[in-house]
Amino acid sequence: MKPIVTTFFDEPTFTYSYVVQDPNSAHCAIIDSVLDFDYASGTTSTASAEAILAYIAEHNLTVDWVLETHVHADHLSAAPFLAEKTGGKLGIGFNITVVQNTFGKAFNAGTEFARDGSQFDVLLADGDAIQVGDLTGKAIHTPGHTPACMTYVFGDAAFVGDTLFMPDYGTARCDFPGGDASTLYQSIQKVFALPDDTRLFMCHDYKAPGRDTYANETTVAEERLHNIHVGKGISEADFVKMRETRDATLDMPRLILPSVQVNMRAGHMPPAEDNGQVYLKVPINLF
Repeated sequence: MKPIVTTFFDEPTFTYSYVVQDPNSAHCAIIDSVLDFDYASGTTSTASAEAILAYIAEHNLTVDWVLETHVHADHLSAAPFLAEKTGGKLGIGFNITVVQNTFGKAFNAGTEFARDGSQFDVLLADGDAIQVGDLTGKAIHTPGHTPACMTYVFGDAAFVGDTLFMPDYGTARCDFPGGDASTLYQSIQKVFALPDDTRLFMCHDYKAPGRDTYANETTVAEERLHNIHVGKGISEADFVKMRETRDATLDMPRLILPSVQVNMRAGHMPPAEDNGQVYLKVPINLF
């Protein structure tokens, strides 16, 4: 089946969100939504999420799922806002518990922060089916960037999160806690095993040098042949060497500290303190 894929782009965070629709019905899923966040003022907005809601309302769609490919380190998620507005089930990969344990300790979240994934409706395991109307999707565990990364395949469309970027930009970094370059290489081979004409949809694009426009869609064949980091049969050893060398030069994402604190809670803010105010922490000299 060829699902209908509608793209929403948040340029401040270079993030692509998607509405994936069953071509035979009005059922759909939302993947990797964005909660707008101004770091300087600490203010949030649901403008990006409301654009998705407007599209859903305009086309009279029923949202079955609100899916996260992983705990994002570069933008806050609007998943709970969208789940509440649409009634869709909030899903993420089962290894969210590993991420919660790691970052729960890093942010000293305390006993109030459950580390069992219970903030989500469904924890998806490798091979789990995801039903959207008559369209049966599949969850594929693709760790390496984070332990909880999932790729969601619906018909001829796969949503790879941060596992891959456009062929001219390469692959995800692996230096976050729980990341591993060798594991990412093996995960990418799972994606490369999909049919050549499978459409691959990116979660981000940063415009590779020499390219003037943003891009978010390619194919398995294009990635396998032309990805500058892992295409043309590059060996695992060479990939790991490249990735570890490159990662050592990268700055941390601008929004990683607020993003992880919120997204490990399924997009919810930390609980308010005794004055009624919500705060996000900045660990000093930790990362």
